[in-house]
Amino acid sequence: MTAPVLSVRGLSVRFLMPSGRRIAAVTDAHFDVAAGECLALVGESGCGKSVLASALLGLLPANAQAAGGAYLGDVDLLAADERTLARTVRGRLIGLIPQSPAAHLTPVRTVRSQLEETVVALTGTRGRAAVRQAAEAAAERAAFPAGHLDHHPHQLSGGLAQRAATALALIGNAPLLLADEPTTGLDRDLVHHTVDELRRQVDVGRRALLVITHDLAAAERIADRMAVMYAGRIVEISDATAFFGLPGPRHPYSRGLLGALPERDFIPIPGMPPELGDLPDGCAFAPRCERATPTCTTLPAAAAGLVCHHPHVTEDLRA
Repeated sequence: MTAPVLSVRGLSVRFLMPSGRRIAAVTDAHFDVAAGECLALVGESGCGKSVLASALLGLLPANAQAAGGAYLGDVDLLAADERTLARTVRGRLIGLIPQSPAAHLTPVRTVRSQLEETVVALTGTRGRAAVRQAAEAAAERAAFPAGHLDHHPHQLSGGLAQRAATALALIGNAPLLLADEPTTGLDRDLVHHTVDELRRQVDVGRRALLVITHDLAAAERIADRMAVMYAGRIVEISDATAFFGLPGPRHPYSRGLLGALPERDFIPIPGMPPELGDLPDGCAFAPRCERATPTCTTLPAAAAGLVCHHPHVTEDLRA
C-alpha cells in the first residue's frame, strides 16, 4: 500500500490554565490521509477540531502541551522546531485554507500582490514576468477570476475571498491541504462551489485533503472518509458513502448528528457536550446516549475505527 501523506498517531493536546486546571482539548487521535483522498473531521463546535489543526501547523499557544506523533513524510510535526515549521512545513508541505479567509488576507494589498509575494517566497521564482504568470496560474487553479486580481480584500465577496485563500494555499504545491471550516458564512451555492473546487484539487493534483467542518452537507459532497470527534476524541472513522447512506454510522453520536439535520429527522441530540476540563472517566457521550449502560462508565477501547461499548450493528442500522 502507498504510504499516507499524513499519519497521526496518539495525538493529544492539553491546555494548562493559570489555576492549574488542565483542559483535554484533543485525546489520542489516530488517522491517516492519503494522496487523492479527502478526510472530513466533523463534530459539534468546541469538540477540538480546530485545536487538532493548530497542532499540525505548530500554532498552539504557549500553555498547550502536545503529545503523540503526526508524520508528514519524514517530518514529525509535533517535534519540529519553529524554524522547520516556518521554512519547510507551512505553505510547502501543508497548504492552509483558513476559516474566515478575509481575515487572513492583507487588507491594504491587492490579491495579485499577495499571490506574487507568496510565489517568490515558496517557489523561488524570479523575474517580474515569471512571477506574474505564476500568480495568475495559481488564481486560475482556484477559479479566482483574473478580473479581480487587482482588487483589495474588502472588495471581494465571501466566495471570492475563499478562492483567493485557496489560491494562496496551492502555490507551494503542498502535498497536504488543510481546510479549517472553509464554508463558514457562505450561502449554499457558494458552499457547493467551494467544496467542488477543493475536491478538484484533490482529484487533479493528487493532494491529500483534511477538511475540518461542522457542515455535514458539505462533508457529504466532498469526503471519501469521515472522522467524527466528540469531546476531544475521534469516536468513529467510516467510509463516507456508508456513513451517509447504508449501513450508516455505527456510533450513537454520529447517528445523532445525522438525525439532527433538517433533511433527516430534524431531532436534536438531547443534552449538552461536557466541559473539556471536566470529562468523565468513561464514555463522554454516555449522559446523552439512549444506549448507555453501567459499562459506559469505563472508556471503551478503539476497534476498527470505532470507540463505543454499544455501537449499532448492521441489522439495527437504518438509512
